[in-house]
Amino acid sequence: MIRLVDVVQHYGVRPVLRGIDLAVPAGQLVAVVGPNGMGKSTLLRVIAGILTPQRGLVEIDGLTRRSSEASELAIRRRVCYLPDHPWLPKRATGREFLAAVGRLYELDSERLLDHIERLLILFDLVEQGDWVISSYSNGQQKKIAIASALVTEAPVLLLDEPFAGGLDPSGILALKRVLQRLASRDDKTVMLTTPVPELMEEIAERILVIGEGQIQLDDTPQGLRERTGTGQLATALEQLVYPQTMDHIEQYLNGQS
Repeated sequence: MIRLVDVVQHYGVRPVLRGIDLAVPAGQLVAVVGPNGMGKSTLLRVIAGILTPQRGLVEIDGLTRRSSEASELAIRRRVCYLPDHPWLPKRATGREFLAAVGRLYELDSERLLDHIERLLILFDLVEQGDWVISSYSNGQQKKIAIASALVTEAPVLLLDEPFAGGLDPSGILALKRVLQRLASRDDKTVMLTTPVPELMEEIAERILVIGEGQIQLDDTPQGLRERTGTGQLATALEQLVYPQTMDHIEQYLNGQS
């Protein structure tokens, strides 16, 4: 469903992605992890078409991004990208916003209205559905943003830090359960970033470790645990992804003693 070939992306003279090759089949949920500034969000933006790589190609469902107007429009109907800090129309109500997004994806009106109601119930926004978004709390704005991605029913979801941004425990639980259900389907492909190992272990079939602009590891949660001989994914990621951080922690703590 998603294919990248020799993708290079840089900002000015600073390379962010260096020769990325990646294939994600339909029906997988892939978590992307790594230190800040190493290319996780950039990778999602390139796949989403927000950024055009300086070299290489991106394919979605066999169609190449930017190859023609027709193929690009077809891809956009298949993909929904949710950034970590999404723009929201503050003067619209939550219900109006979800309806507008659904119409962009050309969903059947009756199906769309039913889905909107179920999403508002799911994220405890039934009462707030007719309030303007500017009156929402940070957590409620995060919930309506997530709902706007789910309402598209797009085959490909690209979610940058969906569990961050003030989600309350009920919102985290709701999103986790929905993603688990989507991961069990053969017609949905999800890529997301999250720093929380426990969430990755519960929902991800595959974990990509990004470092220095390259995919350094590509494995299952079980495979990463076996690489380090640890029983917990959090411990495995500490050793594989953040070894310098562990050294810095020790230095800091030793300096306090």
